[in-house]
Amino acid sequence: MNLLWDFDGTLFDTYPALVEGFVSLSKQDLDRTEVLRWLKKDSKTAFKHYGISEDLRSEYQRLYNMHSVNSLPFDHIEEVLASVDRNFIVTHREKESTLMLLKKFNLLKYFEEIVSVEEQGFTRKPHTASYEYVLKNNHIDLVVGDRDLDLIPARRLNIKTVAFQHPNITADFHIENYSEFISKVLFQL
Repeated sequence: MNLLWDFDGTLFDTYPALVEGFVSLSKQDLDRTEVLRWLKKDSKTAFKHYGISEDLRSEYQRLYNMHSVNSLPFDHIEEVLASVDRNFIVTHREKESTLMLLKKFNLLKYFEEIVSVEEQGFTRKPHTASYEYVLKNNHIDLVVGDRDLDLIPARRLNIKTVAFQHPNITADFHIENYSEFISKVLFQL
């Protein structure tokens, strides 16, 4: 069984860092719950909603990477990673900060490849290009993500999907906690 993962909000609870980075970037006193709602749609939509220029995206990356150094992996994620054959990541996050967090929690050993969408020149998700890149040399059985934009490319490529902590998006499986992943997802395939 081979899984393709999103990173932020799926493997690691980085949303507090994403929100703090966004609020810092905006230089406004924004309602953090509302910011999170917009960021869960996608950052492009959040930038537009708050009138922040896309030219500031690299500064946003820097700020949320700075805030995310203390982010934690979700409970039971290592059990899931260890229970499958191969794991891959496709993320909008910078590769260096992704590697840093995976190494910090001794999780890097579970991943065959990490694709950083912007750094490797792919169009942002929900475009399928980064997923197609992984599929060129690997079979993927399942894509795990916490936002619809993580699962849209999988659906377009006819790959089964798992929505993590997001019951309102279209997916083959929905879970709230990785403690239920093996019984609710892997045993059902």
